[in-house]
Amino acid sequence: MKKPKPQPGLPTPDQIMRFIEQSPGAVGKREIAKHFGLHGADKIALKALLKDMTDEGIVDLAPGRAFHKHGGLPKVTVLRVVAIEGSNLWAVPDRWEASTPPPRVRVMEQGRKGALGIGDRILARTEERGSGHVAHPMKRLQASAELIVGVLVHDVGPGGKAMTWLRPADKRARFDFAVADMGDAAIGDLVRAELTGRGPATKAKVIERIGDPFAPKALSMIAIARHEIPHVFSGETIAEAERAAKLPLTPEGREDLRALPIVAIDPIDARDHDDAVWAAPDEDPGNKGGFRAIVAIADVSYYVRPDGELDREARRRGNSVYFPDRVVPMLPEILSAGVCSLKAGEDRAAMACHLVIDSHGKVTSWRFTRALVRLRANIAYEHAQAAYDANEAREAWDGDVLPALKALWACWALLAKARAARNPLDLDLPERQVILDEAGGIAEIRVRDRLDSMRLIEDYMIAANVAAAKALEAKKSPVMYRIHEPPSREKLVSLKEYLETFEQSFALGQVITPAVFNRLIDGFSEDDRLPEIMQAILRSQTQAYYGPANSGHFGLALGSYAHFTSPIRRYADLIVHRALVDSYRLEVPGKAKDLPQRTGLGEADAKGLSRIGEAISALERRAMEAERETIDRYVAAYLANKAGEIVAARITGVQPFGFFATVDGLGGDGLVPVSILGSERFFYDEAARTLVSEHGRVSFSTGQRLDLRLMEANPVSGALRFELPDAPEGGFRDRPVRRDGLKKDKAGKHVVGKRGRPANIKHKGKRR
Repeated sequence: MKKPKPQPGLPTPDQIMRFIEQSPGAVGKREIAKHFGLHGADKIALKALLKDMTDEGIVDLAPGRAFHKHGGLPKVTVLRVVAIEGSNLWAVPDRWEASTPPPRVRVMEQGRKGALGIGDRILARTEERGSGHVAHPMKRLQASAELIVGVLVHDVGPGGKAMTWLRPADKRARFDFAVADMGDAAIGDLVRAELTGRGPATKAKVIERIGDPFAPKALSMIAIARHEIPHVFSGETIAEAERAAKLPLTPEGREDLRALPIVAIDPIDARDHDDAVWAAPDEDPGNKGGFRAIVAIADVSYYVRPDGELDREARRRGNSVYFPDRVVPMLPEILSAGVCSLKAGEDRAAMACHLVIDSHGKVTSWRFTRALVRLRANIAYEHAQAAYDANEAREAWDGDVLPALKALWACWALLAKARAARNPLDLDLPERQVILDEAGGIAEIRVRDRLDSMRLIEDYMIAANVAAAKALEAKKSPVMYRIHEPPSREKLVSLKEYLETFEQSFALGQVITPAVFNRLIDGFSEDDRLPEIMQAILRSQTQAYYGPANSGHFGLALGSYAHFTSPIRRYADLIVHRALVDSYRLEVPGKAKDLPQRTGLGEADAKGLSRIGEAISALERRAMEAERETIDRYVAAYLANKAGEIVAARITGVQPFGFFATVDGLGGDGLVPVSILGSERFFYDEAARTLVSEHGRVSFSTGQRLDLRLMEANPVSGALRFELPDAPEGGFRDRPVRRDGLKKDKAGKHVVGKRGRPANIKHKGKRR
């Protein structure tokens, strides 16, 4: 970029930039003139120079006439709080006109703990710290205005008058909201609205029409809108992706592995292909009975380079988000489904992890190279399993594919042996799979089969992930670890109390390892209560996250673990690839005009791994919640025509206000409120997670199987509503229901619940 030439007597643009960057406060024309001692005509010349610097894209002019580095943050600016993650508060600029994504700023709330909430606007002083920004609040500008996604409906309001209501898409929301302003939306539209006011006076103002909630792909669009998931790439990002896709791919600087029968084994509905594998008996006499293996991973770092538009957008997204009807990719499709995706018969850039595995399944050595691969086949899990079991290749395969599968299975037998000795946490939880027809309708919802071919790939990926972490540790390089800490004592106490209701002891004084939980699971292996036991164990676990301070991976029983195997869809893996490039000097030729040249991690990101880890961990949680909600919406859509039918269900949770149940084989969950269980009072036993009737004749416990009548299935929120098939005598179902969710007694006079909680609840047992 050509910089404006300074005029005699004026500071140079570089001098002005240094002053702006080093100044602790906002810098306007007056501060610049004073600092450089400019007077009279020099001030006029300075004004022209600053205009030239702004036009050339060297500086930006913020509101208030203060200058700051182009694409950066003003020293004093207005921010909007967008996320609260644990003890961290995050904000973005309230106004952002640059073409780059707005920076995410950590807000330092010193002395104001809990004072700010999502949606609040603050005037703040900002500063660069590491590779990011922090903000120090100076003034709160306005109270938060909550945003909500929902559907506009006509319904009866107070006095029997027809009104427009916003029905939230969040199934946890208990109430509809009266609409004060529909904007350009119509009844039935999915919208984003701003809530104003408090309590019964809360009103919704539509600020964005999203579309038809029942159009094709709309169920995933609800989650995208509700969680504000970026799903459209900017023109600049697409343009850089197109330039990156044209990068030359040659064997220069790469290990040529195209002669090996490397195969990729993925889900049958995989949208991208990060990983491929190969194995063969080790010919080294010193490793008799052992194997050599290669885990080849898409070399995304060759195409997505630090500090470019692609990199900024990938970091902003953090990961790809997978829905039954679409994927919201971390990278544009020309990369994620194109040149980065490992496809049979195509030359592809790869990062190769070479493993040596002894006869006991222990990985004894590893090395990493940049490679050139040409896969023999892309194989679905089901097809790989069928071919191995039948010892018969599919017609479309080359002749060396079946032998390659046999070698992979033989090597995996050793890895599985080592895994069994390690005894990681073995929670075999069902995964729901939505099968769509060609028109986008729901053909089937089922539990995904758990095949040996899936376990095989999982163990190869784990071995490569461990090797990546240890390789970086050996070089004393920064590592983005995947961390899973042991359960907290509080959660273990809760688990102990729950297990006691099954007459199962659990010693808190023992050393807690995954094997302890596995023994619990084994003890219930022949019990139909096993699913709820595994769910209880899952609830006792901490949530895994990314960070540079290693605490091990409790669930996998591993001391060092880093995600390396999915850089197309996870930013954490891309960080690990870049660190390997730096540590093992794996830069390769591949310069291109208008693209960053470096493919390694770089010093700034190496120092900022903690901040990056916090951000991508939060984005991962967002993606998981959006994916789970969307599956629930598909289940509700699948059941929508079955209202009134009896379904087999299982109780998944019990609370003082009722119990939650899920439909066997399908999932989804709905509430059975205590108010419809009968005329008796119900007592809530917190330790046993059970509702017991006053005279002990009826009880409802977690894990209990029962038949329920499906009364409603709401595809927009994913919520189900159940009732008992035969309402008990004296049931409360016919009581008038108020708009605020409270109920009245049989005479319709007295409210029997407060804040949505029925009044006929008593607590039993310890309260915490």
